[in-house]
Amino acid sequence: MKLNIVLVEPEIPQNTGNIARTCAALGAKLHLVYPLGFSISEKQVKRAGLDYWDKLEIEEHINFKSFLEKYKPEENNMYFVTTKGKHVYSEPNFSEMEEVFALFGKETKGLPEDILQKYIDKTIRIPMREGLRSLNLSNSVAIVAYDIFRQGNFDNLEEISSYFD
Repeated sequence: MKLNIVLVEPEIPQNTGNIARTCAALGAKLHLVYPLGFSISEKQVKRAGLDYWDKLEIEEHINFKSFLEKYKPEENNMYFVTTKGKHVYSEPNFSEMEEVFALFGKETKGLPEDILQKYIDKTIRIPMREGLRSLNLSNSVAIVAYDIFRQGNFDNLEEISSYFD
């Protein structure tokens, strides 16, 4: 399975660096949708995932509209991660999909409301206690991304550490 993590207008460089590290560990492609709240050359971004940048596939998009024109939600297995999601992130059967796109919005506002309404059946959420706003973006990406790979039995990932051999 090919996993695409899409960050729409991320604002915090450390989150993006941590997400880049998670993507490198999984072999997931990272899509950065502009405008960003920082430069990807900033040391905070690189510090969070410095030794992983060369193992990472990144695609940059000038804006969300251009991303949606290139990767049409109607033609791709695209899931919009939001606290307002209709489904729990573990409900879709990702194991039968060749390619998946998991979209995450900016830290302060999430994904655009009109997009969430248009694709409401493709919205997923991470359950939390009532009254809490949200989880950290990099934690949310890790939860969803690793569950997608768990459903596929962690194919192409190292299962047993050779550390103790």
